[in-house]
Amino acid sequence: MQLNGMLHGSKLLSHVGFPSSEVLGPDADEDAIQDLIARHGLIFIKPVFRGGVGKKGKAGLIGKARDLKTALAEKERLYFAEHRHGNASVKANGVTYEAGIPAEHEVYFAITDDTRFRAPTMTLTHRGGVDIEQLPKHEIASVPFEALTGLKAFVVANALSDIGAPREIVSPLVQHLPKLWELVHHYGITTLELNPIRMRAGRDGRLIPVACDFKCGFDRDDPRVTRLGLPAQLFAAGVSAFEQEVNQLRTHQGQSDVFVINEAGTILAPTFGGGANSLVTEVLGEAAIISSDFGGNPPYEKMKAVAAICYRHYLAQTNVLFIIGGKSNNTDILETFRGMGDALREHFVACGPTPLYVVVGRGGPNLVRGMGNLAETLESLGLPYRFFGFDSAISEVVTYAKRVDAWMCAGGRAEIAASLGLKAAA
Repeated sequence: MQLNGMLHGSKLLSHVGFPSSEVLGPDADEDAIQDLIARHGLIFIKPVFRGGVGKKGKAGLIGKARDLKTALAEKERLYFAEHRHGNASVKANGVTYEAGIPAEHEVYFAITDDTRFRAPTMTLTHRGGVDIEQLPKHEIASVPFEALTGLKAFVVANALSDIGAPREIVSPLVQHLPKLWELVHHYGITTLELNPIRMRAGRDGRLIPVACDFKCGFDRDDPRVTRLGLPAQLFAAGVSAFEQEVNQLRTHQGQSDVFVINEAGTILAPTFGGGANSLVTEVLGEAAIISSDFGGNPPYEKMKAVAAICYRHYLAQTNVLFIIGGKSNNTDILETFRGMGDALREHFVACGPTPLYVVVGRGGPNLVRGMGNLAETLESLGLPYRFFGFDSAISEVVTYAKRVDAWMCAGGRAEIAASLGLKAAA
């Protein structure tokens, strides 16, 4: 998930007319907060984290208040709160103030691509407000549907019937939930989750679904995302200078997705392809400096710029420059390798040589020409290297890179430093 919370979620939901709880941002003054309390009786104060970080409620990071004094105390407690969930550690920068919605029923709803069905899939339960994993299977509906025709009302109605949902919530959900597919389809969203949707009674007594929490992920290379006008910094995985620089290079051609795993790592692994990224990140573990996906056929200029940023930030500490990816269908290997090689040559000219071992595993168009071009560059710089083609298993190549890193730590770095004419390993 790349976006969470109602601060931006309510704006996205308004594009399709889906009701959401009233929310004030971090810049709300005391009069606005007092007015929100007066109109709703109860408000929730939630820290604003970058990305879709979960389990905030269980960590005690959601406050509630019925008066201004309590609200301001919760603001002070949560404004810069720190939260760790799994291997993600984040720090808040602000809070939101969200209206409490009285309701007897809470609903969980999500749309995502499911590999079991190879189709967009709706997940729905009338036992929302809790972790979906805690519920018995018979209370959860997971229903694939055709992307071409969209999420139809009868799909929602059948799902609610199958899980035995209360009759009074069926009609409102059938009317409103199909709108969420329009949000997903028209704005480049890959995953959407609302939990909870609270069923508030309207003036006529009919229930209205109101979204009270929001999470979603985007396909950043889908131009439809730009329709939303979201600030670019929302998509940075962190606030490091490196991630911000790479994030600014996003274009319609070529991914530039990065996340710093270990600032003190020793293997710099520019990776091409999501599948390769998952394997490389898992196997390299703490040795990996970054997790990345630079696929999507990036042009020479972009690949050179991305590589230059990686080198400027992390090459000095790197033992192994590990260029890895699967067998590409459309990425021009010559263009990507030429960009990375030229950036490396220019880095050595500007900053001086550094002891480095280069391991490459790749396949795709212009592979031989690309490897030849990169080999010439590395030989001119005096760097040792080892290339693997498309007929080599990625898992074996990753294991080889780890062995080279161990050798570098055990004296190989000093040996290469000597061959480069350096007095000591940098």
